[in-house]
Amino acid sequence: MAVTAIIEDLKSLDTSTLVDKVESNLVQLLMDRKLKVGDAIPKEVELAESLGVSRTVIREALLRMRMMGLIESKKKKGAVITSPDLFGIMSKSMNPHILDQETLKDIFELRLVLEIGMADLLFHRITAKDIKELKVIVSNEPPMAKNYLFNIEHEIAFHGKLYEITGNDALKKFQRLLLPVFDYVHNSGLLKKQTGTQTFVSHKALVKILENGTPDEFRTGMRNHLQNHFARIFAK
Repeated sequence: MAVTAIIEDLKSLDTSTLVDKVESNLVQLLMDRKLKVGDAIPKEVELAESLGVSRTVIREALLRMRMMGLIESKKKKGAVITSPDLFGIMSKSMNPHILDQETLKDIFELRLVLEIGMADLLFHRITAKDIKELKVIVSNEPPMAKNYLFNIEHEIAFHGKLYEITGNDALKKFQRLLLPVFDYVHNSGLLKKQTGTQTFVSHKALVKILENGTPDEFRTGMRNHLQNHFARIFAK
């Protein structure tokens, strides 16, 4: 968006929404200038002139950006672009007790989709040592575990190891945020309860697929492993 267009937009705003709009347009302006992590941002005076607002408004918008971890102050450089701690920011709001029902359901579904979709990463990066560790994990599950729809301790141990094997730090951090919400939704009244669980692929069976199967077989196996959760989502 051109600076002149930004200024025209700002002229029509009342003061209650001015800082919100400036914050959004300030981010866009920095993107337009192709600034990257470590680059110093323009001074307050220049930003105020470019966006056609007071330095007080710019200062408030920059404060918000600092709180989000988008910029930080550096000696001799002033404010610079920084890479925000996305998962640190998300962790402050991923509390199931303060999220609305639709958001909770969406997060529940998101975890299911992620775990079916990680097959190729797993098969590309898994090692014999990983297989051995997974076998130890599933051997510690009680014999009746295969009849459980969801057990938080088993899920953390087994699925947490799968996320680790992917070698994707974002996935690992995201999983730590997803599981508490998943557990909450599972035990709440947000999803319809099943009268009985269907037969599903166990953790032990998934390990066998990882050891001797293919990514496609794992995707199918994981989908079947999660079948009872999907059944609750689609229940009418």
